[in-house]
Amino acid sequence: MYYRSILDLIGNTPLVKVNALNPNPNVTLLSKLEYFNPGGSVKDRIGTTMIDRAERLGKLKPGGTIVEPTSGNTGTGLAMVASIRGYKTIFVMPDKMSDEKRNLLRAYGAKVVITPTAVLAEDERSYYKVSDRLAKEIKGAYKPDQYHNPANPDAHYKTTGPEIWNQTEGKITHFVCGMGTGGTITGVGKYLKEKNPKIQIIGVDPVGSVYTEYKKSGKFPKIFKTYKVEGVGEDFIPTTIDFQYIDDVIQVADQECFLTAREYARKEGILVGGSSGMALYAALRLSKKLTAGTIVVLLPDSGKSYLTKMYNDVWMRENGFLPHASEGVTIGQVLSKK
Repeated sequence: MYYRSILDLIGNTPLVKVNALNPNPNVTLLSKLEYFNPGGSVKDRIGTTMIDRAERLGKLKPGGTIVEPTSGNTGTGLAMVASIRGYKTIFVMPDKMSDEKRNLLRAYGAKVVITPTAVLAEDERSYYKVSDRLAKEIKGAYKPDQYHNPANPDAHYKTTGPEIWNQTEGKITHFVCGMGTGGTITGVGKYLKEKNPKIQIIGVDPVGSVYTEYKKSGKFPKIFKTYKVEGVGEDFIPTTIDFQYIDDVIQVADQECFLTAREYARKEGILVGGSSGMALYAALRLSKKLTAGTIVVLLPDSGKSYLTKMYNDVWMRENGFLPHASEGVTIGQVLSKK
């Protein structure tokens, strides 16, 4: 047996039980490990669907250029497709993203444009606006726009949701997922709710993002701040997120994201990124509160893209996330503060 291309390996990622970190033996906690996708993240799923849609609608011509704002993972998913189908790629990234992510995109032959993180979405210097300008100026360019492309949530409705339902044999009671574009939680949430409306869909949001306040009040918050965790949270509301499928939102601070991911590697042998640590922290809090249930938490990517940041003790201390006196902060101690 062989595969026609690397794209045939996207999806069907494993569910792995969380053992040592799960605080509740009466709850089954399962991690959906999306770094098993060939490009290393959940965003591989939307890379193919967005390009397929663009080709079908005639928006992307042979030899054209794909321009996209990305925190890194969507860029990788698009770059894989582009390298196989003969497209050029230009990715616009905020400057807080790791060097590993930038270098990975360049390894696929992409050009990478860096923009400031601490600017509003409507600022001409933001990665959204810069990508808009490049897509307009470059002949034959197309911007998939993961924040407003219906192929984003649709990919998860057609693949990720059914996988989770089948892998748990319909026993899932709670789905926990970080929110960036909102495509994953919307697509999966819609599918699972159609299968069983009682399934609880829990979004996870970094402190500083707009989603938590928007979900609670329906109003766009006037004040938000930057945060270190990558690939999640927003300073605007994309059209790819649909809050009707989200039952609750748990907000998690940077330190909790990073410490949880670090302990997951050291206690469970699984290396994941900060957004995965964020989602896992929320899932552990939820598990602690339940009397029984089956929780599936989606972990978007690998920790290999963050070795110089959250897995580097110097970086962690410089940013106030790791005590100078001791490295022995456990997730149990962090959870006990809540």
